[in-house]
Amino acid sequence: LYRAPTADLNARVAGDVRSGGLQADVIWACDPLTMQDFVDQDLVGGWTPDTEIAEDFGTDDYVGVAVLYMVGISGDGVPVPESWSDLTGDDYAGLAVPDPSYAASALGALGYFSQDPDFGIEYYQDLKDNGAAQVNTPDEVTTGVAEGVYPAGITISQSAYTAQNNGSPIEVVWPEPGAIAIYGPAALATESANPDTAKAFLSFISSEEGQTVIAEAGSYPSLEGISGPEIPQDAPIVFPDWAALADEKESLLADYQEIFGS
Repeated sequence: LYRAPTADLNARVAGDVRSGGLQADVIWACDPLTMQDFVDQDLVGGWTPDTEIAEDFGTDDYVGVAVLYMVGISGDGVPVPESWSDLTGDDYAGLAVPDPSYAASALGALGYFSQDPDFGIEYYQDLKDNGAAQVNTPDEVTTGVAEGVYPAGITISQSAYTAQNNGSPIEVVWPEPGAIAIYGPAALATESANPDTAKAFLSFISSEEGQTVIAEAGSYPSLEGISGPEIPQDAPIVFPDWAALADEKESLLADYQEIFGS
């Protein structure tokens, strides 16, 4: 088992390819754009398990087995933002944002904001103009806000609620128009050395039993009807148009890096 942030996963896969081929039987990524890159390289895909998970959480090459939600957090004494646009205001000058070239969840958020006409890539310029600091991961955002380094930030809900439940003085908000849902897909390696075992694993994690295990381990399952970590009642949730973003990953990152640097 190799587990790592998306940037490190990409490096590992690239190293495998240079050395003769992907060594994994299954890749379980944190966002569809990363997985689609692997499909386009013919490293994964061509089979998915029978599952009750909604078709929106997957393609013919991979199935979404968990979900991340990008939310806002604010520190001790800082007003709770009601909307994503609030983060461009004076109360949140110097906030923290995760790096979309390093963290898949941040890449998904970048995809959503780029598509929404009320935000666009200009939203990131507005954050930068408000003194936003880029860190690598959502966990670093959460820690920095909890420690008072940053007044607020964009992070994932699991990180935020874990910190809050451990006593960190932060507030968690699912901002309007919604927390950004990013599904984590899993796929069969096209040259798997153990395809039967790999298929059995994919079938399990996309089954009701497997989704229950995922939820009990602290992740949000993608199968409707399985209870997972906290989602506030009536919390607004938005979804990127993954199909429309499939060929835009590199251009999105290039536009982002013009604002925040590489």
